[in-house]
Amino acid sequence: MKLFVKNIDRDINEAQLESLFAQHGEVVSTKIVYDKITWESKGFGFVEMGKKTDAYKAIDALNGKELKGRALSVEVALEKPR
Repeated sequence: MKLFVKNIDRDINEAQLESLFAQHGEVVSTKIVYDKITWESKGFGFVEMGKKTDAYKAIDALNGKELKGRALSVEVALEKPR
């Protein structure tokens, strides 16, 4: 299940984000979105968890949790329309 994570501090990298979510279950992939010109983090990204139950545990545990002084927003990612 893919999660949408907002309000990520710009100094956080994908490995750190994966480590945070891995405390709540298997992480399949992690992607922070970067600006194409400056390569600075846009402050949001996606984490894909292996099991739905783990994804919901991560949402419960991490939504609103402060990371480097910023409260994360974690929710189920909506499917991209094709």
